[in-house]
Amino acid sequence: MRILQLILAPRLSGAEMLVKGIAIDHQQSGHTVCIASLLPAHGDFALAARELAAHRVTCVFPSRRYEKLGRLLFLYRAIRRFKPDVIFAHATIPALYVRALPVRVPIVWVMHSGVNDFLENNLLQRAERLLSLRAKAVIGVSQKNVDEYLKAIGRHPALVVVPNGVDAARFRKALNDERIAAGDEQEGTSAPAPSKRVVQVGRYIAEKGQLQTVRAFKRMLDFEPDACLLLCGVIEDRAYHDAVSALADELGIASRVEIRGPQGNVDEILGTSSVFAMPSRFEAHSIGFLEALASGIPIVANAIPSFNFARGWPGVQLIDTSDTERYGRALAAALGEPRTERPLEGMTLEDTAERYLAIARQVIG
Repeated sequence: MRILQLILAPRLSGAEMLVKGIAIDHQQSGHTVCIASLLPAHGDFALAARELAAHRVTCVFPSRRYEKLGRLLFLYRAIRRFKPDVIFAHATIPALYVRALPVRVPIVWVMHSGVNDFLENNLLQRAERLLSLRAKAVIGVSQKNVDEYLKAIGRHPALVVVPNGVDAARFRKALNDERIAAGDEQEGTSAPAPSKRVVQVGRYIAEKGQLQTVRAFKRMLDFEPDACLLLCGVIEDRAYHDAVSALADELGIASRVEIRGPQGNVDEILGTSSVFAMPSRFEAHSIGFLEALASGIPIVANAIPSFNFARGWPGVQLIDTSDTERYGRALAAALGEPRTERPLEGMTLEDTAERYLAIARQVIG
């Protein structure tokens, strides 16, 4: 099978990393895979691009930023050149572009967004209603996606939920390393001192709540003065990113807060941190949350519906993170908790990749 995965822009963000993992899995399973984009690759994607090349996954990214007609032409040529049997279009804009083209290839739209893209954008809503049936299937990464689509657009004959997946083996390495270290301690050998680092991984946008994490971390320092905070992710909103830095300065804790851009070694970062913070106001089915669950790291996250499946799991606190006092105390309490293994059945990268293949076979017929 020849599979084309279409994204908006190659970058170090959750959906794009999921696509990378699925593409490699499908290529290793004997299929021929191409990842194409509408926008040029971000500089931070270079390492991922090399990994894709090493696994013989074709990448077709524009070298410059095109306007609307230019994007359509670039995409049309990429499809004509690759000759896919099926196209998976990830996120709203790529899905609209590919369905506007005169191609007969079966198209599957994957909804990743944690927000309803059609709620306040009448133009997008009208375009989706017009092009809805050009998709042979529509995938929501959560039931929330599906419910919002039904409410805004209406029924579709093939509307299904396929949860995102995580490379569990890669992220569980930190959990295994901690178990080895604990065994060394019991045998009397020295083990590394535990970190007191809180980490939040996610795009710099208001909905991800980095400002609230900085405020809560300031409160946490009253209980754990040796703690430090690491924030990293794609800088999508430059003004918001700058506001996060300004707040750390204003609160007098800039020396304890490290603010970075996107990182390609999230597994290592989770493995060398002690607490994962996720105060997002909304998510669909967060890759970052899954990665943290797989790593075994103690988690403090906002009590939103998307995280409810992990309520009651060991080392997971779901609270109202808008309450700065409570959020800060929860972070401090989490520092004393060990890593722990959590069930991820149905949410591994292999699970998701296999579901995609099953849907591809169905739409190809």
